Amino acid sequence: MRVLFIHQNFPGQFRYLSAALAARGHEVRALAITPRYNPPGVKIHSYQPGEQHGRCAHPWTQDFDTKTIRAHACARKMVELDTAGFVPDVVVGHPGWGETWMVKDVWPAARLLAFQEFFYGADLNFDPEFPEHAQDSRFRIRVKNAGLLPGLDSMDWGMSPTEWQRRQFPADYRRRISVVFDGVDTRNVCPERVPRLTLGTPEVTLEEGDEIVTFVNRNLEPYRGYHVFMRALPRLFQLRPQARVVIVGGEGCSYGSPPPRGNWRELFLAEVRERIDLERVHFVGMLTYGTLIKLFRMSRCHVYLTYPFVLSWSMIEAMSCGALVLGSRTAPVEEVIQDGKNGLLVDFFDSEAIAERVTEVLAHPERFQALREQARRSVVERYDLLTQCLPRQLELVQALCRGDLSPQGL
Repeated sequence: MRVLFIHQNFPGQFRYLSAALAARGHEVRALAITPRYNPPGVKIHSYQPGEQHGRCAHPWTQDFDTKTIRAHACARKMVELDTAGFVPDVVVGHPGWGETWMVKDVWPAARLLAFQEFFYGADLNFDPEFPEHAQDSRFRIRVKNAGLLPGLDSMDWGMSPTEWQRRQFPADYRRRISVVFDGVDTRNVCPERVPRLTLGTPEVTLEEGDEIVTFVNRNLEPYRGYHVFMRALPRLFQLRPQARVVIVGGEGCSYGSPPPRGNWRELFLAEVRERIDLERVHFVGMLTYGTLIKLFRMSRCHVYLTYPFVLSWSMIEAMSCGALVLGSRTAPVEEVIQDGKNGLLVDFFDSEAIAERVTEVLAHPERFQALREQARRSVVERYDLLTQCLPRQLELVQALCRGDLSPQGL
């Protein structure tokens, strides 16, 4: 079987699947703009999108224009591969940036499995602090989702990480999307004693027994509740003055609108700066994966907040490490965490409640040991890479190759 993966930052969600197919003797290649890692046995072909062609007729069409440019660049590279004799049986791609749009135009017989991450709408005007004009925002979201429709229309089948994410797609497409999480290697992402950990610049050293509270985002921004978390800190330090808060994440903007000035990190830090102990708040930037796992193992309470949006890997990984997760009572989180069973839930906007629940966890860690253990079991039973997720992903690829495209078959 010949399999082609398409992801702008390959491997992305396909790291384990691509390596597993290569290990089974299949010919596996990938198309990427900026590859981040080369799984064993996978041959990567790079392509570069061209420049945008001047100002768009309407600001809402800029996103569609960008996707079209990427789709065209990727299609040209696919034609090169085809001319050189490579014709895939199955293409597995992330259509979110447009690159899978033209797969069927180059290889009509190839089966296309698309990673369907999110269809916008549930996140619209969720946060009253950042309102958009109600009617215009609905119009804008419709145009934004138009950039996802070519990828949905051309796929033979799709997969989404969670049932809630699958449900955001229109019903006609939803019937052709399976729920398969990316997978956590629970053999390595597991509880383990970490006596001491040094991280960040300037260096911060954490000791076993410290009252460590963790907060992790790709970028520190409102979509992931950074503003709400920062507003919880004055009350938290009032109740637990020995707490140590470790904040992991960059200063860019992954989701939503950019800040009116500077960056979100500094904007909301300035709001509470005079009311918190800055010596006990550690901004450590981005961490290597191994260091992040060690931090989760040391965390006494991990706070994860999100709009109704894509669920972060980091929450599942924290649970796999046996961390007590205090999550927002939003639909993506509620699919995984049951309050008082395998974690704790709190209203997304309630900074006071966040501080009080974190305080309870720090003050009485023994009361929450059963929740930590159940969090770990939940991940092993539902999201383990080797026993749950990877076998399902492999079956999807193999079923597509066989031509078994019915919902019953998949």
